Amino acid sequence: MAPPPNTYSESWWGGKEERGTPVVVKMDNPYSLVEIDGPGMAAPSEKARGKNAKQLTWVLLLRAHRAVGCVAWLAAGFWAVLGAVNRRVRRSRDADAEPDAEASGRGRAMLRFLRGFLLLSLAMLAFETVAHLKGWHFPRSAAGLPEKYLRRLPEHLQHLPEHLRRHLPEHLRMPEKEEIEGWLHRAYVAWLAFRIDYIAWAIQKLSGFCIALFMVQSVDRLVLCLGCFWIKLRGIKPVADTSISNDDIEATAGDGGGYFPMVLIQMPMCNEKEVYETSISHVCQIDWPRERMLVQVLDDSDDETCQMLIKAEVTKWSQRGVNIIYRHRLNRTGYKAGNLKSAMSCDYVHDYEFVAIFDADFQPNPDFLKLTVPHFKGNPELGLVQARWSFVNKDENLLTRLQNINLCFHFEVEQQVNGVYLSFFGFNGTAGVWRIKALEDSGGWMERTTVEDMDIAVRAHLNGWKFIFLNDVKVLCELPESYQAYRKQQHRWHSGPMQLFRLCLPAVFKSKISTWKKANLVMLFFLLRKLILPFYSFTLFCVILPLTMFVPEAELPIWVICYVPVIMSVLNILPAPKSFPFVIPYLLFENTMSVTKFNAMVSGLFQLGSSYEWVVTKKAGRTSSESDILALAEAADADARPPQAKLHRGVSEGGLKEWAKLHKEQEDATAAAAAAAPGTPVKKSKAAKAPNRIFKKELALAFLLLTAATRSLLSAQGLHFYFLLFQGVTFLAVGLDLIGEQVS
Repeated sequence: MAPPPNTYSESWWGGKEERGTPVVVKMDNPYSLVEIDGPGMAAPSEKARGKNAKQLTWVLLLRAHRAVGCVAWLAAGFWAVLGAVNRRVRRSRDADAEPDAEASGRGRAMLRFLRGFLLLSLAMLAFETVAHLKGWHFPRSAAGLPEKYLRRLPEHLQHLPEHLRRHLPEHLRMPEKEEIEGWLHRAYVAWLAFRIDYIAWAIQKLSGFCIALFMVQSVDRLVLCLGCFWIKLRGIKPVADTSISNDDIEATAGDGGGYFPMVLIQMPMCNEKEVYETSISHVCQIDWPRERMLVQVLDDSDDETCQMLIKAEVTKWSQRGVNIIYRHRLNRTGYKAGNLKSAMSCDYVHDYEFVAIFDADFQPNPDFLKLTVPHFKGNPELGLVQARWSFVNKDENLLTRLQNINLCFHFEVEQQVNGVYLSFFGFNGTAGVWRIKALEDSGGWMERTTVEDMDIAVRAHLNGWKFIFLNDVKVLCELPESYQAYRKQQHRWHSGPMQLFRLCLPAVFKSKISTWKKANLVMLFFLLRKLILPFYSFTLFCVILPLTMFVPEAELPIWVICYVPVIMSVLNILPAPKSFPFVIPYLLFENTMSVTKFNAMVSGLFQLGSSYEWVVTKKAGRTSSESDILALAEAADADARPPQAKLHRGVSEGGLKEWAKLHKEQEDATAAAAAAAPGTPVKKSKAAKAPNRIFKKELALAFLLLTAATRSLLSAQGLHFYFLLFQGVTFLAVGLDLIGEQVS
């Protein structure tokens, strides 16, 4: 091996002079070397500036090695992400192939639109990138187009109005005819002229309309918040009549006197194994004279096992002295509305004055009727008393936290303000007490929409009945923990109001209520909060904003995409101050949900097939603390059982028997299979893991927004880029079902 070249030379005074660039080569890695600046290095002469050829080769090899390593690392990371996405998509295909309304009939037109929009945006991104790399973008002054430049505009663009010329982006200058460099450049110039003449104008008009709707809705929300603040400041809340008359004493002499009218409690449920027991136990422990209360368990389950379990639970409480009955319909027509309508047709219902309704996952406190029913006393015009919902699983995951923000604002602000100032709001379908006469005068339960609660509330309001909302009376319930369940719930909640709007609009104008109430019902209750909100949210942030990245002449102002939405999100989060750290995820997630809400609104407005679909929201079976339930149960049944007996929570006695029976049947089937094939080992069945789902519309929008974010880099639009990037990532996470628990 040849010795390394000598980098030292004798100086005229006898010392050594360093020449070149000393390097240290590490033998454990032949591509690794370190350049050293030795002490006493003087400024090199012209002759000493050239490097040794071998040293230059080592430097180039080192830099190439580092570049290849960086590229390989990025490629490996990108490939790992694609592999994870691919595995998740492959595991999700079986779930999407199942017969499901979401996959088969709903949103096909929107999905085709989003796919076409995505393909067009990718093509335009490639086109704009080529134009940018070829230098077809030239800077100009932001003060408008000077006269010197106007004379240089192509003839087909000199007729542009001044406002369009001034909206040309700063990075764009139209080339002259002699500057055109071929057919691709000519096509790009033609595209610029077309988008300025036609597309930019149309987008500006549509965005202006959506911004106007956005501001109107923001003002409405601000007014609601001011109304809620005034209610808190003045301490305004409904007050019940607690006086006891002689008639009350005579009617309830056996109960120590008091106001205890006859109350019917209805519990509609359908295939809800996870929550039926907890709900029935809480309702049966309500503190009310037992002879003046009847509990109807309205079971629409088509699962025979679920039917037997619910029937056994009802039998258990009936044997403990609770006035409770079990009803099951053979034909599940009309869904929940049909179930309630069938129950109200019983002859014994005429003996009751009020009816309380609880869904299968609601857990009322023992004092619920004592806090709600007294408001009807001395108030013959009152038709409904609605309690507030509280959630046992609001901190379960990110999805439940974001739902809690929305629903806290709905109850604390919307329901309370409308109840105090208008005596009208939408019935929430559960945790409310109705005067039976109000239901009968309004036509009873109807099966014409999937929002039977809002339907009966609107008809009662048109007949002059008043409503009261009790913000301090809370009933525990459960939030959907999976995005699939939440998506189906939101589809029903946003398609039903549009069905109802079409059906009840003639009745609104024919009713005898005041003009102000008619205007509030049509303009605010239906149009602004049920139609306009999902329309502008989807159109402005999911269509117009990414489109303006490819048509920069119609760019949205910063305050529309940043300042006002953040302020509105802060207002929404005020009723749940502990959720303030989630204000940005809440804003992004609400924009993500605008796809589902817009699709539901359109299907309900135009009576598409999916608007009549009713899917029971899946429950996980969350309950309040075991100690609280035990204490309530023991206090309620202290006089009805021996002192040594205790009520144990868990599975009911009848439920244990049914589960034991099913387990024995499974064991018998396994033994029979083993006897039929003695030489074949019998595999034990394992619990099936819930398959992952993918949501194609959300994924299409994710890639669309990320493509628009990439295009915004060419225009140096900083804030637009970050908004589109984070919004696209949010759509991607939701589309891959990475938010919330996955419920089988």
